[in-house]
Amino acid sequence: MIAPLPDSPFPGERLLPRRIGIDTGGEHVVYLPQASPACHGEGFGPHSRLQVSIGDRHLMTTLAIVQGRWLAADEIGLCESAWLNLQPAEHEYATLSHPSSVESLSNVRAKLYGGTLADAQLHAIVADIAAQRYSNVEMAAFVTACSGDHLTLDEVAALTGAMVDTGARLHWPNPVVTDKHCIGGLPGNRTTPIVVAIATSLGLVMPKTSSRAITSPAGTADTMAVLAPVQLDIGRMRKVVERTGGCLVWGGAINLAPVDDMLIRIERALDIDSPGQLVASILSKKIAAGSTRVVIDMPVGPTAKVRGMEHARTLERMLLAVAARFGLGLTVLGTDGLQPVGRGVGPALEAHDVLAVLRNLPAQPLDLRERSLALAAAVLEAGGRAEGAQALAVARGCLDDGRAWRQFQAICEAQGGLRAPGVAPYRHPVVATREGRVEAIDNRRLAQAAKLAGAPLSPLAGLAVGVRLGDAVARGQPLFTLHAQSPGELAYALEYVARHPGIVDVGAAP
Repeated sequence: MIAPLPDSPFPGERLLPRRIGIDTGGEHVVYLPQASPACHGEGFGPHSRLQVSIGDRHLMTTLAIVQGRWLAADEIGLCESAWLNLQPAEHEYATLSHPSSVESLSNVRAKLYGGTLADAQLHAIVADIAAQRYSNVEMAAFVTACSGDHLTLDEVAALTGAMVDTGARLHWPNPVVTDKHCIGGLPGNRTTPIVVAIATSLGLVMPKTSSRAITSPAGTADTMAVLAPVQLDIGRMRKVVERTGGCLVWGGAINLAPVDDMLIRIERALDIDSPGQLVASILSKKIAAGSTRVVIDMPVGPTAKVRGMEHARTLERMLLAVAARFGLGLTVLGTDGLQPVGRGVGPALEAHDVLAVLRNLPAQPLDLRERSLALAAAVLEAGGRAEGAQALAVARGCLDDGRAWRQFQAICEAQGGLRAPGVAPYRHPVVATREGRVEAIDNRRLAQAAKLAGAPLSPLAGLAVGVRLGDAVARGQPLFTLHAQSPGELAYALEYVARHPGIVDVGAAP
């Protein structure tokens, strides 16, 4: 134990940082023992907000109090995110201080009581969130205040602009920069790698930044990480785009609209996904990435994220109106959200599907192929390369003759090398308990089963869907097969499936 410095008024003024090794899911948490003089002398208690300073690095944190003796009185424990942000060197001490009051919280309170916020007020809130001056509780209050239909169109536009301003913003020399985005909620809908390969092989510029999974078994970045490096900085990303016309990278590595990621973490915990916040989230990332023409894939179905046409029309109107204010060309495609796309659900399983389509293998999932072609045609049209039926024909020709596959290989090689996806060692089929016909597939519960099997943290985990809506099935026929990297995860997923036997609903045979 290091003794307190002689000039310290009390032993806790300068504290020895200790790496606790706890992943707090992005929240910066620090730990003090109950006997710490800092708690008594400074009045810090559980959930207190405090600023931790080490050298010239400062971090707003939330305090947790530790019982027992695993922290000494002159120590402060740092969770993983706090440790990585502050990066203490050997023999460096931490000092604590009370944070200054956050004036923008008055704007949050005004919104909670039904007020309408001006551009400057929303910018102040977002700037304080970016500076990590808000606790999780305060961010939750802001998310709640903006939920439902509580944001006006002006407020959504202001929130979008404020989120863009919190991080990096990319600029490209090309007058037309294309992009696509899926609203989500549909397992296995991994069209992006195929669309990027087609669009860039035909001369469009498409620097695609994608997210990792938020509530799904795999995000595009998770699937691509199985196939090639995705954690590129801006400099490396630019070199890939200069060389190939496109890329498929993780947006978190280049700091695009970082407040969006912070709010998404809160929305996920609250299970809130309101139209205004969703629009600001999508468009802030596209604007920050330097896109000029974007195609939005909006799956609509009772167990997709967008559950009905009324919700879809509301989202589409808002997306188009806000995009127009930023000079962003936008095309919104309403697509079938009744069932999963392809067969694989989970990073490696979806990667196998993507490769099968790009390589034109006989066993490729045709629904993923056709959906990708439709979206690629929309991107080609938005980018001015072709129109209508011709755009679809051009995209199909590019896929059929192998140009898209060669282009995808080139992008992966530029990012660090193409890798082969593996297969999970533990697999178990979930079979039909009677003869009949597939009447419905619950996308949400199917995705949950894949997550409980280990996806996306275990990249080989997930499930493979064996049936489509309308298929006739025999008793004992596999409906889907769970994939896991450990027996425990497989058992966990099977227990969930046993409690929800209607994930794939098989109606009685006619």
